[in-house]
Amino acid sequence: MHILEAVILLMTLVVFSNVIDHFVPAIPVSLIQVVLGLGAALIMQTSIPLETDWFLLLFIAPLLFNDGRRFPKRELWKLRGPILANAIVLVFLTTLLGGLLFHLIIPTMPFSVSFALAAILSPTDPVAVQSISKRAKLPEGILHIVSGESLINDASGLIAFKYAIAATVTGVFSLRHAITDFVYISIMGFISGVVIIAIILMIENWLYRQGINDVIFSTVLQVTTPFVVYLITEEFIHASGVIAVVAAGIVFHFYGTAPDRSQPELTLVSEKTWDIIIYTLNGIVFLILGIELPIAMTNVIQNDKINTFAALGLSFVAWLILLVIRVVWIYGYQRVSTIRSNRNKFLKNKQMPTFKAALLAGLSGVRGAVTMAGVLSIPMTVASGDRFPSRSLALFVAAGVIIISLVVATVTLPLISEDKAPLLTRANSTNDPDEIENENEDQQDGQYISEDEARLYIMKLAVQRIEEERRPFNQKEAYDLILDYQFLIRRLELKLQDKKEMATIISDELALRRVALKGERSAIQRLFDDHEISKETYLVSNARLQRVENQMIRSIGRKVRLGHGTSQQFIRLKNKMSLWLIQRRSHEDISNELALVQREQAKGAIKELSGYFARDDIDNQRFDSQSVYHLIVHYRNQIELAKEHSKKQIKDHTMQYQHLRIKALAAEREGVQVLLEQGHIDWSMAAHLRQYINYSETVLIMDYQSDD
Repeated sequence: MHILEAVILLMTLVVFSNVIDHFVPAIPVSLIQVVLGLGAALIMQTSIPLETDWFLLLFIAPLLFNDGRRFPKRELWKLRGPILANAIVLVFLTTLLGGLLFHLIIPTMPFSVSFALAAILSPTDPVAVQSISKRAKLPEGILHIVSGESLINDASGLIAFKYAIAATVTGVFSLRHAITDFVYISIMGFISGVVIIAIILMIENWLYRQGINDVIFSTVLQVTTPFVVYLITEEFIHASGVIAVVAAGIVFHFYGTAPDRSQPELTLVSEKTWDIIIYTLNGIVFLILGIELPIAMTNVIQNDKINTFAALGLSFVAWLILLVIRVVWIYGYQRVSTIRSNRNKFLKNKQMPTFKAALLAGLSGVRGAVTMAGVLSIPMTVASGDRFPSRSLALFVAAGVIIISLVVATVTLPLISEDKAPLLTRANSTNDPDEIENENEDQQDGQYISEDEARLYIMKLAVQRIEEERRPFNQKEAYDLILDYQFLIRRLELKLQDKKEMATIISDELALRRVALKGERSAIQRLFDDHEISKETYLVSNARLQRVENQMIRSIGRKVRLGHGTSQQFIRLKNKMSLWLIQRRSHEDISNELALVQREQAKGAIKELSGYFARDDIDNQRFDSQSVYHLIVHYRNQIELAKEHSKKQIKDHTMQYQHLRIKALAAEREGVQVLLEQGHIDWSMAAHLRQYINYSETVLIMDYQSDD
């Protein structure tokens, strides 16, 4: 497949996978993408030629730079010792012990390949770890271990993996040379990343002082940074580009924004740009995994030395080995930490960790995009030109471990937590780790209202403010804006109601709509009887009204039968003839009659509803107030729409709408502050709600500028 066609296909499948994830949230989107990639390979015969260098550059560099760029500052400094120890020691322990055990269960796999496979399987998906750990309510010490080490163990795992692959390709291994080389590539990689990012930041600050402060330019410069850092480190310094991009990301996180620079737009644009990039790259990695599966499976099936079912069993055993190593390490580390704490007179009586907590932390070790990106970069041949030994089996086992870890986490998550939210991975989450950490510290179950309830509250305040600002000269704009809010309010209310209450509300709304339609129909009949509209306009207006009623009834799953098929065909034929006759008449006559019908229909509906509510046999309390209000505003808006407006009036009305929108947004901000001060929401949710309001205000300003 041509590279351009492949890119378009992969992008399309990434979008499609997230659409499926919306309807089937219980299944991680990563698994969906693997299945779609497998389908593309089997059905469309899709294949992606992989080159190690460009694959590492394209996927590893931006992914790890983003991890470093979003590393939580507070956690990094407070727990720097334990985090670095676990991110490095646990990875190399997994590489050595796991590699030995892999070779025992797979004798045909060389030691170096076994070590490489164990090394690339050691990094965990940080978002998946946070997702599981937070919901499983792990002890604070274990939570810090699994969340902290998952954010930087990619670098140490990839270094060990790369060195094992190099040993396999060259066929040369010297422990002394390996240690020396490892120290060099690690230290020089770190120094290179820090120096290069420092130079880039100085250049950016110099350009800013020269007046080059364009947001798009700065965002593009930031996006290209990890590629520049990786290439320079690998090609010219011959050190670890992986460590370089992680170090560059962390430095950028601390010093990336000059203290004298006010650039909220740059922060917003760059963050959303990075979200798009990471979202796309993670999705493509798992799609490529699915596409590569048939190749690995075919080679495994055709291999007489390895049974296919045995390969599946090896994948499970490999996952089990990694789980045991992880659980034992976490349990042992936590026990040692607890014993040390209890020796301190200020920290005595600290509860000893349980094996269950360590097991849950072990299950949180979901393998993700970095593991897949690394294993797919294994070269096809070694230095002698021979095929890379056990490449297909290594790819098969790695893919199996990734899928098993995702499936096990998906199955166990509902069992270990009352929170039934789906498992998140980097492929479907763009949360900043700082946000996740704040949620863990600030959120207290049962104390706060939900986000939907908070939005409902602030939107009702906005509608109330619009009603206060409504005057005869801005009624149309006020009703337009209120209808926009009412649509969102109605959707949130139905979402918060249970099914029985929702059915009652919908039934009552249907009854009110029928009353209003009766008033509309009477108004049209009166206009025709008084000869204020033509017969053609009368027929078309009735047909439109009938279509509205049919659509309303179909929306709740009912069908309306108006008569026999012959009479229905006759009515449709007459309507078509009437439309043709109207089109032959002058435009002014049509506009005047249609505007008159629209205005009188709305007045007739409001009059009929008023009479209905005035009846003694009607219990007005049973009707939902929002339903009644929404219906009345709808018809009042129809009356305003029917009025003639000149171009100058239209421009004035646009200004009035924007003015009312600003007032409504101010009311929403006040509502957020009230909820925060009264303790109904936490700081994290308040920031999220305010961010949404800021987005709305930004769009309003953009619309205003485009109108000018």
